[in-house]
Amino acid sequence: MKNLLLIPILLFSLNSFSQDHFSGITTSKRVGILNVGMNPSELASLKNKFEVQMFSSSINISNNKIGFSDIIDGNNLENMIFKGTDPVNFNIDTEFLGPGFAIKLLKWGFAVTSKGHIKGNVVDVDPNLGSALINSALNSVGSSSVISSSTNQRMNATAWGEIGFSVAHKIYETKKYKINAGITLKLLFPGAYANIGLDKFQGTITDNAGNLVLTNTSANMNIAYSGSLGNQFTNTSDYTKSVFGNLQGMATDIGFDYQLISSGKNYKLKIGAALKNIGSMTFKSDSNYSTNYTLSIQGSQQLNLNQFQNSNGVKDIEQVLVNSGYLNNTPQSNDFKVQLPTVLNLYADIKIISKLNVTLFTQQKINSNSGNDQITSQNIISVTPRFSVGFFEAYIPVAINEVSGTTAGVGFRLGGFFLGSNSVLSAITSDGKQADFYTGFRFAFL
Repeated sequence: MKNLLLIPILLFSLNSFSQDHFSGITTSKRVGILNVGMNPSELASLKNKFEVQMFSSSINISNNKIGFSDIIDGNNLENMIFKGTDPVNFNIDTEFLGPGFAIKLLKWGFAVTSKGHIKGNVVDVDPNLGSALINSALNSVGSSSVISSSTNQRMNATAWGEIGFSVAHKIYETKKYKINAGITLKLLFPGAYANIGLDKFQGTITDNAGNLVLTNTSANMNIAYSGSLGNQFTNTSDYTKSVFGNLQGMATDIGFDYQLISSGKNYKLKIGAALKNIGSMTFKSDSNYSTNYTLSIQGSQQLNLNQFQNSNGVKDIEQVLVNSGYLNNTPQSNDFKVQLPTVLNLYADIKIISKLNVTLFTQQKINSNSGNDQITSQNIISVTPRFSVGFFEAYIPVAINEVSGTTAGVGFRLGGFFLGSNSVLSAITSDGKQADFYTGFRFAFL
């Protein structure tokens, strides 16, 4: 069980550290494939006639409990995460961009992109329950703890790939302003999935002669898994090798932008809006299991929590609970559908003076993270001042994130190469609760 609850920390061993992926560079005045990832209408304003995306990666770790120095140090994380009384939220969101190509033809823009996602989340987990399962100890003082939660406590991991086909068009243009519209159709390739949800959990954890036992318990429980993540959570390769499965879903991004033109072809104001990830994917394989249980431990019944210590994956945990006799269903082998993290992106890029712009951005999630079939997202608001002189660009994104709070970072672009972080400044100066890093290279011609 310890391995399961520490999904995000274990994934940290990947070789990089954004839910707001590529923040700063996605609103660059050098419009390219990365801008299309935030709003497909940007494709109509490609800076060059052709662009080739080589490879880019962006990884974000955010939480509401421990600081950047604790994450880097890596010692006793399981103890620190479950301190206090606030529910634990710990996320990792990884995005890898593979080869892509974009072309501008007259007032049209076209692009083909490839992308891989890996996400691991701990959502609203009670610190006493988490500490009991991971540390075999109660977080609170005393020999027992009563837990009453109205939310759905989730532990979730997802890996999937996508191929995107984007088109954008200048639907109206004058010397003073122009309006662009765009759409991206995504083919989805679900790879692996695992979820444990405990909805409306009520129970008492008691220290019984060194063994933690669960009594007087009720909860609605969902256990679902597909692919390699049902058996093992500790092996990073289980995530990376499972990114691209079979084609089993579709999704759409739709966007618009308005530009107020100043002298020449440059804008002094750009306002954009995009609804992203409208769609779902279905996990289909012989290893698929998705079951809704009712967990009930009543009267003199008790469940020894220590027996979960050697569990490596969801399947192990499910088997322990089934063997206990406290679940009212049996594992169901069936296909199941998972909803993508639909978000609304709104932004405005304002020219302050020559070579200096400020971008205002917000990402608002459309669906609740509590759904067992929902891939999670988070709300973000950011302000990014930007200095740009053509081949060189530097920017400082400052954001408020739903999970990790306030962050500040820095990034730059030199030609087609870019490097940045949304949180490096806040991590160093105030030991912020987020660590992220992104980099990549693309080239354009004509």
